[in-house]
Amino acid sequence: MEKKQGFFSALKEEVVRGLSPARTRNRTRTGSPPRAPSPMAGLLRRRGSKSAAQPTRTQNSSEPLISRSGSLRPAGEALAPLMEGPPDPAAADRDCRKEKWAHWMKGQFSRAPSMSSSSVSSSYRRSDLRLLLGVMAAPLAPIHVCSSDPLPHLSIKDTPIETSSAQYILQQYTAASGGQKLQSSIRNAYAMGKVRMVASEFETATKVMKTRHAARSAESGGFVLWQMNPDMWYVELAVGGSKVHAGCNGQLVWRHTPWLGAHAAKGPVRPLRRALQGLDPRTTASMFANARCIGEKKVGSEECFILKLCADPQTLKARSEGPAEIIRHVMFGYFSQRTGLLVHVEDSHLTRIQSSTGGDAVYWETTINSFLEDYRAVEGIMIAHSGRSVVTLFRFGEMAMSHSKTRMEEAWTIEEVAFNVPGLSIDCFIPPADIRCGSVGETGELNRADKAKPGSHRAKVAALGKPSNAVDNIVWRVEV
Repeated sequence: MEKKQGFFSALKEEVVRGLSPARTRNRTRTGSPPRAPSPMAGLLRRRGSKSAAQPTRTQNSSEPLISRSGSLRPAGEALAPLMEGPPDPAAADRDCRKEKWAHWMKGQFSRAPSMSSSSVSSSYRRSDLRLLLGVMAAPLAPIHVCSSDPLPHLSIKDTPIETSSAQYILQQYTAASGGQKLQSSIRNAYAMGKVRMVASEFETATKVMKTRHAARSAESGGFVLWQMNPDMWYVELAVGGSKVHAGCNGQLVWRHTPWLGAHAAKGPVRPLRRALQGLDPRTTASMFANARCIGEKKVGSEECFILKLCADPQTLKARSEGPAEIIRHVMFGYFSQRTGLLVHVEDSHLTRIQSSTGGDAVYWETTINSFLEDYRAVEGIMIAHSGRSVVTLFRFGEMAMSHSKTRMEEAWTIEEVAFNVPGLSIDCFIPPADIRCGSVGETGELNRADKAKPGSHRAKVAALGKPSNAVDNIVWRVEV
């Protein structure tokens, strides 16, 4: 019995220590030396032998064991640092031994990007992946919100019916998702999940091209998300051998991609949209605090109330940059009348790109529809443990023949969730030291592509992610 208690005591200490996001990236900004390998890894590897029973009289930790939605990972599978660029195929075996983030993630980080039968199709696939990650990895919410601000007091007198109805719906949502008192007790949160992404369809004015064998063409990976009050978050997403990092320290939002490096987002600090997909009910309620109820609609089998939120002109102007002007950004939340929970999120923003030579402007409309499913309670908080998103990129201008539409899809599942993680501090949300403030802005990833060779879906999508000899040679970016 003493041996068993000693082992679980040591395991508990390792789990608490391994939950810090500081272990998932190099903190060169603070100059902190890397943590030495933990003796728990060796202990777990030989826990079935007699030698594992000798050093088990470890002092019990005073911190409580963290309750999580998934099973506890062994300490040997704590989150390890993500690589900054595509992995080196020659170092695959070495990387596999170093990676300690769950067995399903080892293959993602230790292999090179998938290769087709020819180098051309391989290039197109990498461009597809760049397009997927640029648009779907870490999009932001429309407006700035502070999750610590209380919800507006429900008022009927001298209040428009659309506003008072929205306030009532949010009160019901807060109660259904755990209650305000319990949500206010959460200081930080952690979530880890799997994702599958695919560029499924491309449409022009004359034809529609669908991806063959979409299931086999989908890119698989995973993400880890950390949040901390007030308004701090950090996310890492790895898919198909490429990684995207993004974060916010409460004053600055930044993102790092292998093809653009680290850059700051323009405009006010805004929440991560992925957190609004059933992972952070408190921030979600704050996001829709000033929304209006515009009606009802059936989503699947659920009758829902619809709340509409629009970004104000000042926020849109602050987010615009150079030739890219953000005209509007609207978000709709669909709340179930039966459960009170959020089951569908839709947001759409329109960006106008003006040619530097005075030609016709090009418009890009990005629409993201997310469906939230499998709500389960984690420490009393209702969390959506799976869902899917459908993204549509619509490009149009003066000439109808230049119109095009690209459809992308993402499915995700949540593996683990934890609240009030011990040891999490503001040092875990420090931006990269080499960040280029204001150099790129948030209007990021669909750059350098106004025209492409006709006749191929792959060629067209590939052009959206790399330089091309397009008319005007415009370098522009569409916000995500």
